Amino acid sequence: MKVADLINKLGMKPLTDKCDLDKDVTGVYCGDLLSWVMSHAEAGDAWITVHVHVNIVAVAKLVEAACVIIPEGISIEEATRQKAEEQGVVILGTDMNAYEICWRIHEILC
Repeated sequence: MKVADLINKLGMKPLTDKCDLDKDVTGVYCGDLLSWVMSHAEAGDAWITVHVHVNIVAVAKLVEAACVIIPEGISIEEATRQKAEEQGVVILGTDMNAYEICWRIHEILC
């Protein structure tokens, strides 16, 4: 599945422009403790977090996440959006909660 499929099939909203929506999503990881995410998320994961600070961009790059998903309609900081676009990190937003996002992505992947 591609990041673009998450947008189309789950109605997610891209919060960043000019980013590669053709990245492969091979799994999903949900976590908010950045050091834990750095040591446990895998390349290709769609990472779900409530964090909106610019540090999520660095973590997403480090773990080679396919995208970052911000749940529950949370708005991201402008500095985060700008840094993500500079670094090519896709950030998506949705009104779904983390559980529903995980469940729906699992249904698509399996």
